[in-house]
Formats: sequence, structure tokens, C-alpha cells
Amino acid sequence: MNFADSEVVGAILQKGGYDLCTTLEEADFVLINTCAIRDNAEQRVRHRVRELRAEQGRRRQLRIGILGCMAERLQSQLMAEEDNVSLVCGPDAYRRLPELLQQVRHASTGSRDRAAAVELSTTETYDDIEPVRLGSNGISAYISIMRGCQNYCAYCVVPYTRGRERSRDPQTVVDEARSLFDRGYREVTLLGQNVNSYKWVVGSGECVVGFPELMDRVAAIDPGLRVRFATSHPKDLSDELLRVMAAHGNICRCIHLPVQSGSNRMLKLMNRKYTVEWYLDRVEAIRRFLPDCSITTDVIAGFSGETEEDHQATLDLFRRVRYDYAYMFKYSLREGTYAARHLADDIADGEKTRRLNEIIALQGQIALENNRQEVGREYEVLVEGESHRSKERLFGRNSQNKVLVFDRGDAVPGTYRRVRVNDCTAATLLGELV
Repeated sequence: MNFADSEVVGAILQKGGYDLCTTLEEADFVLINTCAIRDNAEQRVRHRVRELRAEQGRRRQLRIGILGCMAERLQSQLMAEEDNVSLVCGPDAYRRLPELLQQVRHASTGSRDRAAAVELSTTETYDDIEPVRLGSNGISAYISIMRGCQNYCAYCVVPYTRGRERSRDPQTVVDEARSLFDRGYREVTLLGQNVNSYKWVVGSGECVVGFPELMDRVAAIDPGLRVRFATSHPKDLSDELLRVMAAHGNICRCIHLPVQSGSNRMLKLMNRKYTVEWYLDRVEAIRRFLPDCSITTDVIAGFSGETEEDHQATLDLFRRVRYDYAYMFKYSLREGTYAARHLADDIADGEKTRRLNEIIALQGQIALENNRQEVGREYEVLVEGESHRSKERLFGRNSQNKVLVFDRGDAVPGTYRRVRVNDCTAATLLGELV
């Protein structure tokens, strides 16, 4: 989401007369697009801001701005604590960036003049802006289809930093995807905090286009355009969407389905709005409609009040579902959330770390076992580029979003090739061109 937002910011600034720089030394402004979902993300931003002091010491005209969720969450507090920051801009105020940059640009050198825009919107989707493709490989691109969230999970700051859900006009999504395909891109990922909550509403408030129909329209552009999406909320994953996916071979067989915990007691405390039983029913539905679909997830270790029994329930769920990949984190209390106001962060950090490490070890074992079952199979792979370890090898991903590394042969990035899997690690499939 942040990467896609940065591409929108790039387009807005170019239209406002600014050029994107490739090095720090060229820049008059450094804009850092931020996440506030975990404390670690914010600490990395603060470290980066302080690193930039040295460059500001050499070039007093250099200005630093903080964009995105951290700017929205901390607002003026951020500029008070980081006195070399000149600008903060929340995720719904990016259209104002040229104006804000002009404001701080014309302040006298060494002055404390600053600019801020942190208002949230109920309508902004940036659907009329063609994003700049930053660092693009010309093969894969992101398309943001909706913004905001109103699920109010107890631990999450997103509803407070990105506002309520609002969806783009479906035709603008289809047009952007078609334009990308016509320019040679062969894969798009539709993005939203909860993409399967997408709902285009007109007139009296009746839903005209939901997420399954939007996916159907994008997939119908061309069979050579792969379509992915992230992220699904388990409570909204419908059989209708799974039917659409099954009907289109170019909709990728990979669903990211964050579970967060394997304990019903914890899911209720987290305000996740589903039970373990509901979640497992959705997993069973995925495997019924899409037998070759990979499933990935997010999980939090050590949320408020989590007992050893709750932790063991999460491990048991991992054994039952057998995820292909997981994003695994220790609980990080975020100011302003329901949990921060009403629930104690009462699990010791060392205990959080122990539980997290147990989840990581189990998932690593499961991922390796899953990948070993891939040996001998053949997949259509979208070739993306050179392997990081050898120029003689290329890499790409299959429909299940698994990375395959293989000898270069006559393969060319941006094309589809069949690859046979010969070996694997827990993270990567190793193969050869067929």
C-alpha cells in the first residue's frame, strides 16, 4: 500500500513541476512515506530522519518531509520531536504536496517555518491519477482499488490513520489495468486494506459492483495479464469470489488470509469478527474451489492477555492449515487503538519473543515440507529478472506466488515460461526450463 501511495505521490509532484531524483545528493526534498502499524516501523523512520541530519549539515537548504500513516498518527508531535522535519502530510492530503513544498521551499534558510496537512477524507481515492511506476521492472505493477478500513481491530491504527473505507470507480481500475497491459506489464496486484470489502456504490447507496465482479472485469482484459490481490479479510471471503477465481486461469492461485490468532478468545479480544471455525470453513472453501491455491497469513504473538493455551491453539492452527508463507510479529501496542485504551500489554517481551520464535520455527518446517512436495512439478512462471546470486540464473513466480530460480537459457524477463522444479529451500523453488 505504501509503495502504491508513493507512486501516486510521484505523479502528483511531477505534475506540480518537480523531478524525481535518483540520489540523495541531487534532492532538495527527501520525503519518507511511512507505516504506523508497528512501533519498529516508526523507529526505523526516526533513525532515517536522524541519519539525514549529516546531509542537512552540509546543505542547509535540504528539507525533509514525513508522509503517510506515521504523519497522520503523530502530526505536530512528530515535528516537535524531530526538529529537522519541515513537513508532515497524511495519506489523504497528497494533492496538497506541491503547495506544501512551495511553502517550506520559500522559507528562509534555517527558519522554523513548516507545513502540515493531515485531514482525513471520506471520498479521496486518487482514482484520476496515473501513478509513476517507481523502480519498475516493467512487468508487475500495483493498483490501489480502495482506501481506508472500518473493521477497528483492537490492535490496529489503520482506521485512525487512513480513515473509513471508500472504493474507486471500477472503470478507472479496469482502464488502469488495461493501460498497463498495453504498455507491456503482465501482472497487476489489486490493493486495499481489505480488498474483498470493495464496494462501488451509486445513487441511493446500492452496491453496483462488488469485489468479485471487479476481479472478473480485470481478468477479462486479456488472458496474458495475471491478476493478484491483497489483502483479504476472512469475514468477507465469499464463495462468489472463489467461483470467479476458478473461472479465470489468469487470476493467481494465492490468497493472503490473515488469521492473527488460533484462539477464539483472542480473536474476540482482537475484534476480528470471525471464529476459528469460520476461518477453517473459508480455508476448506478455498481448497474446494481452488485445489492448487496457496494460502498465506499474518499472525500476532503475545497480544494482550494471551495465555500459553492460546499460543498453543495458534500453533495447532498452523499445523492444520499448513500455510505456504506467513508474516509473523510480536504484538506492538499502538497509542489510540482500543487495545491501548482498554487492554493491558501484559505479556513480557521475552515471552512474546519465545512464542514468536516457536511460530517461526514451525512455519519454516511447514514451508519446507510444502515445497518438497513441489519437486517434479511443472509451472508456468512469469520471468521477472536475474537471480540476486547469479547472473546466469533468472527468477520468477508461479500462480501460487512462489519464487522459482532457474538457469537462464533463452528465457527473457516479461515472458511466461514453463519451469520444472528440481529442488527447493523453505523459501524458494529451484528448477530448470522445460
